[in-house]
Amino acid sequence: MPARLVRILVQQGLVVLALGGLALFLLYPIWLTVRGGFADDPATGTGFTLDHLLLTIRDPVLRAGIFNALGIATATTILSILISLPLAMLSAKYRFPGKAFFGAAILVPLILPPFVGAIGMKAILGRAGSLNELLGTDFDILGQARFWGVVLVEALHLYPIIYLNATASLANLDPALDESAENLGAGPWKRFFRITLPLIRPGLFAGGTIVFIWSFTELGTPLMFDYTTVTPVQIFTRLKEVENSAEPYALTVILLGVAAASYIVGKVVFGRKGHAMYSKASRAGGEMKLSGIAGIAACAAFGFITALALVPHLGVILVSLAEPGSWYQSVLPTAWTGDHYVEALSAPESFGSIQNSLFLSTAAMLLNILIGLVIGYLIVRTTAIGRNLLDAMCMMPLAVPGLVLAFGYVAMTLNWPFGRGDPLEGVVSVFGSGDAPPNPFPLLIIAYAVRRLPYIVRSTVAGLEQTSGELEEAAVNLGATRVAAVRKVIVPLIMANLIAGGLLVFSFSMLEVSDSLILAQRAEDFPITKMIFEFSNRLADGPYIASAMGVWGMALLTATLFGASMMLGKRMGAIFRI
Repeated sequence: MPARLVRILVQQGLVVLALGGLALFLLYPIWLTVRGGFADDPATGTGFTLDHLLLTIRDPVLRAGIFNALGIATATTILSILISLPLAMLSAKYRFPGKAFFGAAILVPLILPPFVGAIGMKAILGRAGSLNELLGTDFDILGQARFWGVVLVEALHLYPIIYLNATASLANLDPALDESAENLGAGPWKRFFRITLPLIRPGLFAGGTIVFIWSFTELGTPLMFDYTTVTPVQIFTRLKEVENSAEPYALTVILLGVAAASYIVGKVVFGRKGHAMYSKASRAGGEMKLSGIAGIAACAAFGFITALALVPHLGVILVSLAEPGSWYQSVLPTAWTGDHYVEALSAPESFGSIQNSLFLSTAAMLLNILIGLVIGYLIVRTTAIGRNLLDAMCMMPLAVPGLVLAFGYVAMTLNWPFGRGDPLEGVVSVFGSGDAPPNPFPLLIIAYAVRRLPYIVRSTVAGLEQTSGELEEAAVNLGATRVAAVRKVIVPLIMANLIAGGLLVFSFSMLEVSDSLILAQRAEDFPITKMIFEFSNRLADGPYIASAMGVWGMALLTATLFGASMMLGKRMGAIFRI
């Protein structure tokens, strides 16, 4: 059999295998969850009707929720780009004092889930919080201007995603291109819009797509601001009605449809294939040193954004150190204690939750790097039938609210081929039927991996689109096997993208909320976020202990990010220049 035919068959087989895996662990649980939206009887999933969907669209409150979600996503994405792109340009082109530190610190906002940060944000931004006491005002951003409050908090939490992708893309640029244009008389703005922006467009699309769909389907931040007229919150508040109401299912169908349509439009308009390069020169040789006022200004830009993004983190730290009831109508707590940290780790289940999260997140990250590399290669380097469908399916997890997918996994364990029974009964059992829950670790690893697969796929695709396929073909022509060519030529060139995506997978898996809250039902199986949630529900000192657990989690993930920086060149910028 000719080698070309064997390669085509292998590629096609991998596409079919990947589509089958996604169909089983993504489409099937989604189907079990949303079929009630089209069923005459949502309790049994039998029959078919469009009435539930039409009634939902006609409801002015639910319709307003869709438009509000779109508005939040659009404003958050634009603000995130405006924040991250100038910082990425500074990091890629210039050397300045403190660059190594800021390159790592800029990623710290990723390590705090919004439901933990809510504790600190309420203490700082509430009507009786620090900000009003400091300024002598009575403005309650948690009660007024909630739309822009949600946008600001989400942008400050999500802008590192665009920063990671933009920095990785800028690191792959050959400085000779910009220098040649400058020698021909092109000014800085013209060079940016005619050369730099087209070359980094795949990376910006990768990051912008994640931020847009994430913020469109985000549940935690609107809940934090009690902003209920938004589709994810409307789904969440109706999920306990799954026994006798089709509204949550119909809302989920609409949410998925709008998110998918937004992705397709964005891909057509902004995500066209970028320009490939034959080489990736080191940016270090083209960096210009900033000193004096210019260096101070660069540090100030990074410092200001980082400090602003760390306000929720600061709030959580202060709450964790405050005596219960000591932070009310005061700029800072009036009484301090470190007992919450001791109590947070004194129980065996608390420390065990950290170990569980480390294991689950590492397993999900390694699995995703392998799968993401294969899928990214199939999308960019092959002409296999179904690769565009595979690309679209890999983005779907970002459009699915975590609670819906988590309920889908619970339902999946009770349906063929994994079990027997009515999936809706399984969902209800999570809320207290007394049924023994299954071992959640396999489901949690799969859930973490599926939910975070878009990050590694988008990062891998962006790197492959900037690396010419002729380099791989040259290696094959010189006698290397296809696998060896990918391993020795392609992987080193896109290693920055793989590391960036892997860091995102690990970090977001560590702070995953929805899957952890729903799938882990036994104390010995709790990830760290579920244990924080359990403490936060405890009266009196509960929120303070939950904050201490959040600080332990932040410290662990911060050490992970800074450790990666040290291992890969002692500066975070080196991650994107391998």
